[in-house]
Amino acid sequence: PGPGSYTVGTMSERFDCHYCRDPLHGKKYVQKEGRHCCVKCFEKICANTCIECKKPIGADSKELHFKNRYWHDNCFRCFKCYTSLVNEPFMLRENNKVWCSNCTATEDAPRCKGCFKPIIAGDQNVEYKKMVWHKDCFTCSQCKQVIGSGSFFPKGDDFYCVSCHEQKFAKTCAKCKNPITSGGLTYQEKPWHSECFICSNCKKQLGGKRFTPVEDEFYCVECYKECVAKKCAGCKNPITAGFGRGTSVVNYEDESWHDYCFKCTKCARPLANKRFVCHNGKIYCAECPKRL
Repeated sequence: PGPGSYTVGTMSERFDCHYCRDPLHGKKYVQKEGRHCCVKCFEKICANTCIECKKPIGADSKELHFKNRYWHDNCFRCFKCYTSLVNEPFMLRENNKVWCSNCTATEDAPRCKGCFKPIIAGDQNVEYKKMVWHKDCFTCSQCKQVIGSGSFFPKGDDFYCVSCHEQKFAKTCAKCKNPITSGGLTYQEKPWHSECFICSNCKKQLGGKRFTPVEDEFYCVECYKECVAKKCAGCKNPITAGFGRGTSVVNYEDESWHDYCFKCTKCARPLANKRFVCHNGKIYCAECPKRL
């Protein structure tokens, strides 16, 4: 029995109602705090008020109480799902509303940023920067496929799977046209995969090494000398402008010379940027042909 408990019975002795003074003999009455009263006065004056329906809890009703709050037994239901809480665990929440344990857990659970429904214990979820999703709600902003616990890339409020991020944001290799996801290099303001920036002849990677561009091809030093460079008409070695000694080239008719190899056949005087004479396929300074 709760505070201010009472007893209901039928009067066999001669008593009058404490409030209205009507005789109680042979009638149903209520005894509360040592006072006898008729059922009508009890409900009007003494009965507790149900916190849910705001009506008096009559003498014939089953009453439930918790922390000086009272309910009819059929009013003691979960505020959320309306399940009866008689003999069930419950929690008293704001506005004196009672909740069952399941609804309490659901209400207090974090909300999925995707579907806005609660994530309850046992649900697979994904967390990122204090945000949480059901695993199946964490999807790519581009292709809408489930990312779940896979790798992803955040961009502002959006999230991308690896494939969509590569297609949308990654730089494209100048050679193979595929996305560059890591590493790579830049030549003439164009991005390349390291494995795509190679010698056209020997296929070795050129990143961090000396090379020569020839039209749309690239050659390492050795392959340039072997396959591309002109041979000096003087020393017969490759003319590799930009590699070591001899950056200047002398061209005459269909032949080429290192600048230091272009000299008079007779006196060996250097002739680069000087007057010379070609006689019987040989190069002479302006003076030596007179002595022949």
